[in-house]
Amino acid sequence: MEPVHIEPFFAALAAANPEPETELEYKSDFELLCAVLLSAQATDVSVNRATRTLFAAASTPAQMLALGLQGVQAHIQSIGLYRSKARHLLQTCQLLLERHGGQVPRSRAALEALPGVGRKTANVVLNVAFGEPTLAVDTHVFRLANRSGLAPGRTPLEVERGLLARIPPAYLRHAHNWLILHGRYVCRARAPLCGQCHVAAWCDTAPHNAAASAPPRP
Repeated sequence: MEPVHIEPFFAALAAANPEPETELEYKSDFELLCAVLLSAQATDVSVNRATRTLFAAASTPAQMLALGLQGVQAHIQSIGLYRSKARHLLQTCQLLLERHGGQVPRSRAALEALPGVGRKTANVVLNVAFGEPTLAVDTHVFRLANRSGLAPGRTPLEVERGLLARIPPAYLRHAHNWLILHGRYVCRARAPLCGQCHVAAWCDTAPHNAAASAPPRP
């Protein structure tokens, strides 16, 4: 994707969805952190189904610890890797109380020091909870960035750095959710909906663009 195409690419995403939001359900920064921690290798739908009962029973670190390991597992056992996630969640709650007064820290280093919280989870929390101009590269964003030519890369970190370098500052606040939602519902892994795509005009691999850029036949 040529640099001149990046601004109209994001302008089209913004026009189609001016205020994009995560599909994870939460009512506090703590609930967001828990939901994102639980979402690794799981769908937002499955996480929301589990956290509706979990958050009704425990919506603070202290309440989560009071549930105990078996109590947390009972709520999230429908999610993949639920045993390790339950342990990480309780360990994180303990550290939130011990180091941060029960509050979710706004520092990347402090977030990544929490059990089960890696760079992607930290980026989601920093962006969604605190409005930081950063983004997380999940499978949808990774695919979209490479397929469109927006920020090609071999690893999520390489793609993340490419996106942060190329996305105009005015669009960084919402870029995370725009790209995730577009990759999830339009630029799908199989049978992408190029005919319904708001940004196909600037995508390197949209069918009409690929045809236009192909060398003429002899």
